[in-house]
Amino acid sequence: MSRLERLRERSNGYTLTPQQYVWFAYAALLALTLIVLSGAAVRLTGSGLGCPTWPKCYGNVYPPLNSHAVIEFSNRVLSVPVVLAAGFAWLGALRRRPYRRDLMWLGALLPLGVIAQAVLGGFTVKGALDYGWVMGHFALSMLILLAAALLAWRARRSLLEPALSERVASTNGARPDTAPSAPLDRSLGLSLRGLAVFGAVTIFAGTAATAAGPNAGGSPGQKINRLSIDGSGTMDFVIHRHAEIALLFSIAAVALWWVARKRRVDQSVQRPLTVLCVLLALQGIVGLDQYETHLPTELVWVHVGLACCAWLSVLWAAFAAGPLASTRTESASERTAEGSLRAVAPAKFPGN
Repeated sequence: MSRLERLRERSNGYTLTPQQYVWFAYAALLALTLIVLSGAAVRLTGSGLGCPTWPKCYGNVYPPLNSHAVIEFSNRVLSVPVVLAAGFAWLGALRRRPYRRDLMWLGALLPLGVIAQAVLGGFTVKGALDYGWVMGHFALSMLILLAAALLAWRARRSLLEPALSERVASTNGARPDTAPSAPLDRSLGLSLRGLAVFGAVTIFAGTAATAAGPNAGGSPGQKINRLSIDGSGTMDFVIHRHAEIALLFSIAAVALWWVARKRRVDQSVQRPLTVLCVLLALQGIVGLDQYETHLPTELVWVHVGLACCAWLSVLWAAFAAGPLASTRTESASERTAEGSLRAVAPAKFPGN
C-alpha cells in the first residue's frame, strides 16, 4: 500500500458505505441524463444563440428578459448542480469504504467530462452552432453517460459481492479487483458488446439527421451552418439512412433478446434487452410520426429522450454480460460436458 493510501485510511474524515455510494452514483447518472434533455430543449426551441456570448450572456451575469436568452441561460445554470453531482460521485468514491480504485477513476471521469462539455459548449456558441460543434457536443454527452452508467453499474454490483467487501476490509483498503462473474458464451458476450457499438452508430446517425434538419438551434432569422451533403436533398437522404441503420439495430436487438431467452441467460442481461426492445419500438413509432408531421419540436425532444434511455439500456446489457469467456475456458467446458454425457450414456453390448 502506498503512503498516500495509508494516510487516507488513517484519516478520520466522513466516509460512505457501499450502499450510500450507490445513491451518489445514480444521482450523477440522473443529473447527466437530465442535462442532455435540457440541452436538447435549448436547441429545439431555437434558443441555441439566445446568449451569443460565453460564459456571460450579452456581457452580463444574467440574461435579458427574452425567452430565448432565458432558456439558453437556464441550461447553463442547470450545469451547476450537474457539476456538483459529478464532483460528489468522484469525492464519494474517495471516501467510500471499502475503497475501490476502479470506482475512483470512473468517478473522476464525470467532473472532467462536465468541464470538457462546458468548454465545448463555449466553442459551440462562439462557432454560431455550426453542425460539427453541435454533433461533437452531443457525442461527448453520450460518452459521459457511458462513464456514469458504468460507475453506477459497478457501484450497484459491489453490493452483491459481500465476500469481496469483507476481503477488502481485512486488507485495510487495498485495491480490490472486480469480483469475477460467470462469463456468458463468448459469442453472446461479443454480440452484446457489438450491439452497444451499433447503438452508438445509430445515435451518431441521428445527430447527423438533426444537424441536417430544421431544428439547428437558432431562432428565425439566424443563419446556422447546417449539414449539407446533397444540397436541398441532404435532410431526406440523412433521415432515410438513419432510419435504415435504426431498423437494423432494432432487428439485432430483438434477435439477441430472443437468443438470451432461449439460452436462459441471467435476468440481469435479459431485463435491459427487454427494455431496449420496448424503447426501440417506441422510437420507431415516434420517428415515423415526426417524419410524417414534419419534425415538430415536441416529438423530436421525445425522440432524443428515448434515444438516451435506449443508449443506457444497451450499455447496461453489455455491462451485465461480464468478462468474455476465453476460448480455452469454453473448450474445457465442452470437454467436461462431453465427458459427463459419456458417463451417463447407457453402455453398448454386443447384439444391441
